[in-house]
Amino acid sequence: MTTENYKSIAKKLKFEGRAFINGKYVDAIDGKKFENINPATGEKLCAVTKCNHKDVDLAVKVARKSFESGIWSKTAPEFRKEILLKFAELLRKHGKENSVLECVDTGKLINDCLNEVGNDTPMHFQWYAELIDKTFGKVSATDPSITSLIVKEPIGVVAGVVPWNFPLMMAVWKAAPALAAGCSVIIKPAEDTPLSALRIAQIAKEAGIPDGVFNVVPGFGDVGEALGRHNDVDAVSFTGSTEVGGLFMKYSGESNLKTIGLEMGGKSPFLVLEDAKINDTLIDNAINSAFWNGGQNCSANMRQIIHSKVKDEFLDKVLKKIKKIKVGDPLNTETNMGSMISRTHLAKVDGYIQKGIDEGASMLHGGVSDSSQKGFFAKPTLFDNVKENMTIAQDEIFGPVLGVLTVNNTEEALKIAKNSKYGLHASVFTQDINKAFHIAKNLPCGTISINTFSEGDIKTPFGGYKQSGSLSRDQGTEALNQYLQTKTIWISHS
Repeated sequence: MTTENYKSIAKKLKFEGRAFINGKYVDAIDGKKFENINPATGEKLCAVTKCNHKDVDLAVKVARKSFESGIWSKTAPEFRKEILLKFAELLRKHGKENSVLECVDTGKLINDCLNEVGNDTPMHFQWYAELIDKTFGKVSATDPSITSLIVKEPIGVVAGVVPWNFPLMMAVWKAAPALAAGCSVIIKPAEDTPLSALRIAQIAKEAGIPDGVFNVVPGFGDVGEALGRHNDVDAVSFTGSTEVGGLFMKYSGESNLKTIGLEMGGKSPFLVLEDAKINDTLIDNAINSAFWNGGQNCSANMRQIIHSKVKDEFLDKVLKKIKKIKVGDPLNTETNMGSMISRTHLAKVDGYIQKGIDEGASMLHGGVSDSSQKGFFAKPTLFDNVKENMTIAQDEIFGPVLGVLTVNNTEEALKIAKNSKYGLHASVFTQDINKAFHIAKNLPCGTISINTFSEGDIKTPFGGYKQSGSLSRDQGTEALNQYLQTKTIWISHS
């Protein structure tokens, strides 16, 4: 399809901004709304329901009722499997429309939305649907007069609190395994990007997911806090900042000690060792790891640690590629980078760029944005001579800023890579497999890519060490397990 085709779809979009509770769209109990903005144009898309604790109470009540009724939680695995497969089918059917909706709501590139929304979203529901009837308990070894069963049961009411950078994908990362487990789900989308989650709620109902089992409550931080503190929510899965993740731990401790799963921030290193081939593949990975989604990615490799012997060649090739990045309309298929999510976030990114300049890093390309522009577009920015304790080397910028740090040996590279409070992702480029494994084994990161930039796929767990996450993981069978309780049943018999 062409740019014109996508713009035509965008013009025909009908935006639904109301909450989805108990199988229907509803206004907030207090009747409040807030504006939803297209970040690429600065124009209003629609009004969105501004939920608060009252709406959370209602959503939790219906989710609990649906869970206890067994209408979903106590059904045969084949039943849930069939419905989730139908859900996946319908999501594929509406893939292009949903992708365009995500594009105008987020400022993400349409090509990225087609992949994330059109392909990955239905695939996640399909994958977990297929896993439902392949999850087994155990029988332990006991005395002959005892049979000990270890069984898995759905944890209960699950709240998924998701970020704005991958709004539908992160919602699906929570919802698909939780629904497969038999839980009832409440999604709290980010206030900047609620539309795609609200849209698929109706598709879930069309697929046959019973009323009360899948709910969406848009709003601000008070909605997340209400879910985190609610005594009838059994688990919260959160993706977002480390600061807010810490708050959810507090909410749990001050309420019912609900299970908290956390996937938080990152400051991921990209290591290029002395023997690495500085070819197009490496350079493309360097660019993609830093500038994909405008750098609004928790695993973005913005700390690029380059050996001094190859740094000049690396910088020369990276700079040439960065200069070719086309920033602009995300619906245009020729665009390479869309907008930041909001004017406030753009100002934050600009502040970090200025901080880099002020602290003495050498800016080779980019700079602060044009304040007169209509949308919220940042400039792809490249810094050299970054020192490991500079602000831009330590803080999560969440924007298109690539900083190069120079090292003289592998151990120095490893030391600098480990100098972070985060531990989400890392990339390592070398032709020496021993060095690759040495670094991979010694970096406290949840995912490490060797000679590529990759976060894995649905089959592999995703999460972080240190302040990047908790022991829980999204994706893979690990994601399903966090929504299941383990119960032991002892049976005495002669």
